[in-house]
Amino acid sequence: MRVRRLASWILLIALLGAAACAGGLFREYEYDEQTFVNLDGSARIVVSSSLPALRALHGFDVPTDPAAPIDREAIGRLFESPVTGDVYVSRPWRRHGRAYVSVRLQTSDVTRVSEAAPFRWSRYALRRQGGGYVYRQRVGKPTARPSGAGPWSGEELVAFRLHLPSKVLFHNSPTRQVERGNIVTWEQPLQARLAGEPVEIEVRLHPQTILYRTLIIFGVALATAVVLLGSVVWWMRRKGRRLREEAGGSKVTSHGALGGPELLRKRRQ
Repeated sequence: MRVRRLASWILLIALLGAAACAGGLFREYEYDEQTFVNLDGSARIVVSSSLPALRALHGFDVPTDPAAPIDREAIGRLFESPVTGDVYVSRPWRRHGRAYVSVRLQTSDVTRVSEAAPFRWSRYALRRQGGGYVYRQRVGKPTARPSGAGPWSGEELVAFRLHLPSKVLFHNSPTRQVERGNIVTWEQPLQARLAGEPVEIEVRLHPQTILYRTLIIFGVALATAVVLLGSVVWWMRRKGRRLREEAGGSKVTSHGALGGPELLRKRRQ
């Protein structure tokens, strides 16, 4: 029995692992550009990339030897510009013999972020349209002369991921999915990105953010609960007053019934 149960658990874990991999839950990206868009036009951008990919795609002078020391401040300066701020570079990590870093930054206007060197290959637009918002991004050819030389196997992927603040009404991602957390992903083989094949991104959004709608729902629920509680208190007080009145009436009737014979006796005397 124990052996059969153990075999069942192993089979279940294997099936879950296969399903997760097939569903893309554990995708590995050589270059991953995530944009957290706000409806006011501000955004937070996180670029996670191998150093060879940064050199190949953007022409950045970064070390590609995984054993070489990594100057995080120097990498951060590559992402600094008049339209980007609060740049932070993570500690490096290694995978498949390559060093990776993650760079986080803020911008007050996502439509101008293409003025920064790492994002010059993109054109951004965010505008109100038809009762909602439309976000568009076109990723074109690398502005620097890309170098295809690198430790590539040919299976590396590039991703552009949007983290969106309101309900997605439409998107043109080939995955046709909106992932948990309101994330939409566009993938491209690294070799296609190096060749400059464009990526067309379009998303249409609900005009109210998820947070705003959640607060409205919470406020309505709270107001309903207060009204319901007030109604219950009013009903209980009214019922209590009625019971007291009925109890008082019963006492008067009882006293009247007892007083009748006594009055009659006094009259006879």
